[in-house]
Amino acid sequence: MTSPVEKPVTGQRSTKQRAAIADLLADTEDFLSAQQLHDRLRERGESIGLTTVYRNLQALAEADQVDAIWDGSGETRYRHCSRGHHHHLVCRNCGTTVEIMADKVESWADSVAAENGFTNISHTVEIFGFCGDCAANEA
Repeated sequence: MTSPVEKPVTGQRSTKQRAAIADLLADTEDFLSAQQLHDRLRERGESIGLTTVYRNLQALAEADQVDAIWDGSGETRYRHCSRGHHHHLVCRNCGTTVEIMADKVESWADSVAAENGFTNISHTVEIFGFCGDCAANEA
């Protein structure tokens, strides 16, 4: 399997551990915490420390090779996502994630920035709730 990490992280060499993390993220559709990734890597037989997982996830996120979201509980979660600007709907119960385009959000962000004299803006929007399956199970 070819690693989804297309280029080395600037200033760092590609490692077996980074490739294993990237491969695991490519195999899942949901956002995972560093601890969840570490557990799954260990289940796959990888010899990797939790600190190494955190360090590599941070490097991959800084290089825009994975998306990172703060889930509101104090934990950052990671996912290999498509290229280009997008947002996410995330189930608070099961973690199901849907990539979404949000043209109205983009227009609003541009408008608010312009009204306040800001340029070269960036933003993130993550929407948390319950997916259809989890909502039905709650009822």
